[in-house]
Order: sequence, then C-alpha cells, then structure tokens
Amino acid sequence: MPFQLEICCFNLESVKIAADAGAQRIELCADPHGGGTTPGLGMIKTAKELSLIEVYPIIRPRGGDFLYSEQEFESMLSDVALCKQLDCEGIVTGILRQDGSVDKKRTAKLVDLAYPMGVTFHRAFDWSKDPFEALEDIIEIGCERILTSGQMPMAIDGAPLIRDLIRQADLRIILMPGSGLRAHNIIAIAEKTQAEEFHTSARARVPGHMQYLNPSMDGEYETVLADRTEIKAILELLASHFANLVSNENPQ
Repeated sequence: MPFQLEICCFNLESVKIAADAGAQRIELCADPHGGGTTPGLGMIKTAKELSLIEVYPIIRPRGGDFLYSEQEFESMLSDVALCKQLDCEGIVTGILRQDGSVDKKRTAKLVDLAYPMGVTFHRAFDWSKDPFEALEDIIEIGCERILTSGQMPMAIDGAPLIRDLIRQADLRIILMPGSGLRAHNIIAIAEKTQAEEFHTSARARVPGHMQYLNPSMDGEYETVLADRTEIKAILELLASHFANLVSNENPQ
C-alpha cells in the first residue's frame, strides 16, 4: 500500500474500531484531554491482544511541556522496557531542552533502549525552536518518523512547512502530518504536503451507557471514540488519491 493511516486511540474500543476499519497502525494513549499520556500496562497488553496491526504506545509521563525531570525520565525508560517486553512494534515519544532544541542525549537513550522497536518522535517537534535543525537531530538520533502539524495547531495550516521538511528529509525519515485530519481535508493535506503517512484520532464524542446519573455530581459521562465511518472514508479517499498518482505516473 502506498500510504499508511495511523489512528490515535484512547481506549480499547477505539483500538478494535481502528483495526476493523482498516487502519495500518495505532498510537495508543491515555488522557485525551491532556494531549495523550502513557497508557497503563494492562491497556497496552490488551491492545496487543485485540489487534493484529501495529501498536505504538506513547511514552509521555504527563501532559504539559516536553521538559522532564530525572524521575520522569526514569519512568519513561521503564515504560519503554515494558513495551518491549509486550512485543509492541514501536513507541511514540520526544523530549525537548529548555531552549527549545531536541534533547538528543535523553531521546537517544530511549531510542537505543527501544530497539528493535520503531520510534516516532511526536508533536514535541512542533514546539521546537528550529524545525529544520530539529529534523536533523531526530534523524541523527535514529527515529523512524516525526509526527507533526507543521508547527501550527492544525496540519492543514502547517502543510507548507511539512512539505519543506519532507524535501529536506529526502527519504531519510518519514514526516507524518497529524492534528485536525478528517475526511473533508485529507486530500488537500496529502496534496500540499506530499506525505505518504497520516495520523488522526478520527474522534467522536459518544454518551456513556449508564442509566443512572447522580444529579448531585458535576460532569458528564462521555467517551471519546474513534469513528469507524470517518476512518473508512479517509482510507477510501487516500486509496483513490494514491491510485490516481500511480496512474498518472504510468499512463497507458
């Protein structure tokens, strides 16, 4: 297949939905409201049992910035080792320094420990001071891909930078657009970036199944789930787009 679609999943039901819908890879996360943090051991283990496609847990000990204490870094090392023991295909992680540069020393330790698992450098990249310098640092560290929105909140707006980064990378690493990808804009993003891998949560908010809600308690029972229909629509659009590219390259 000339393209790959990764689905960010925040629960096990979304893992099943993404795999059944035809996605190629899962980024497994906890805490959708905090931007995604490391899922628990049980969740990772069960996700591997539920899915035949690649599972990449995120290694991020908390929400917020990407500057971590020594204790947080030690916990990240432990989480990488656990993912390795559970035969995950890869991990998603990233660490920055105070000046906005990539923390090459610490990230390299995570990459080395993860081997032979693959490593995606996540959207910490979008908070880096110099994306072109960060790209070279991440290539040197040995990551296989970078998840990025082009240093904009939404990938559609960061598409020109993503395209420039793909040109600079020159097949040395994969640049994967993510943030705000949906069926209505996926082809525009594909065309503007020339990317071949794409990332989305394809999320939908669905009500919980509780019949009783305590009126004295604040909050709502609502779940963020991957939307099967949305995933299938994105896959169909990408399949058609890349088939047309091949056809145009090889006219009869």
